[in-house]
Amino acid sequence: MLKLFKIIAFLEGASLLLLLFFAMPMKYYFQEPIFVKIIGMAHGVLFVAYIILAIMAKIELNWSYKKMGIICLASVVPFGTFYVEKKYLS
Repeated sequence: MLKLFKIIAFLEGASLLLLLFFAMPMKYYFQEPIFVKIIGMAHGVLFVAYIILAIMAKIELNWSYKKMGIICLASVVPFGTFYVEKKYLS
């Protein structure tokens, strides 16, 4: 369970970075919105999977509400999931 969560956390963080630093500039500077559609959809699916797995891990591993809150908030901050993986999931 934790191994799957770590993988999804990495992919979710990478997809957020791709969305912010590749797809959005392609859309607004080069008028290529297709990258936002593709990467945005992948990021959305990974975000939902991340939150569901975080809830499942909280129940299974008996995380505190504070730890759960930090882990969930990290999903919306660039590089946040990488920090969580290193600090809380190692």
